[in-house]
Amino acid sequence: MGSVAGDWHTWPMLRSDDHGRVRVLTFDRPEVKNAFDTAMYDTTARALAEADEDPNVAVVVLTGSEGAFCAGQDLSEMAALVGDDADGEDGAGHGFPRFMDALTAFSKPMIAAVNGVGVGLGFTIVGHCDLVLVSDEARFKTPFTSLGVAPEAASSYLFPLLAGWQDAAHILLTSRWVSAVEAVELGLAWRLCPAEDLMSDTMAVAGEIAAMPVASLVATKRVMKAARSDEVAAARRREDAEFSALVGAPANTEALTAFIEKRDPDFTGM
Repeated sequence: MGSVAGDWHTWPMLRSDDHGRVRVLTFDRPEVKNAFDTAMYDTTARALAEADEDPNVAVVVLTGSEGAFCAGQDLSEMAALVGDDADGEDGAGHGFPRFMDALTAFSKPMIAAVNGVGVGLGFTIVGHCDLVLVSDEARFKTPFTSLGVAPEAASSYLFPLLAGWQDAAHILLTSRWVSAVEAVELGLAWRLCPAEDLMSDTMAVAGEIAAMPVASLVATKRVMKAARSDEVAAARRREDAEFSALVGAPANTEALTAFIEKRDPDFTGM
């Protein structure tokens, strides 16, 4: 076991531990349910790139600390970026695009062990994982319409692909909660586990995969994802354009203000 290597291993928002040829990356901002800010986007992107290049790593497992998987974008930072006009582009001024580039380029098997709440990126990231195991205490939400913005992380393509058009539309359009059981039933996750067994079950699967030759694992993932790689990239471009048009607009401003003021947003007339 060990910390993420390099001059950034002292950052507290990500833990990296090796178990044989399995590297576990743990999102670690428990005070905000492991929401991503600029530093965490950049740190996780670099951790993925390092794991991809490390010949001793065959599989990466993503999980969260202290009962949460990931609460998505840190809305306090998003509100500050919108207030500063953040160059008017989705991802400008922070590391979301760099993180997404690292995530979509990752060539080795990636497993998510979803141990709790997964909101926004904490839900959309599962579409990029090869296997997703969920605790029976996990629940998911894509809050984009409730924030007055558009989907991200190619979820507008991957969710219909995995769950079917109508179920994906209902999830994305309503910003509703999705239970762990429903996520498995819809094909957005692979296996439901008792909370106390999640990591042991995940590590057993990861170890089974990690026993295979890395070159074969990489080749298998490459041919499996080849047909959808261009579609994912195109979906990201479309989403970025829509997000850019909506971020900072009245509905998004109202949603972020309501979040800061701890009240329900009022979208009357919007």
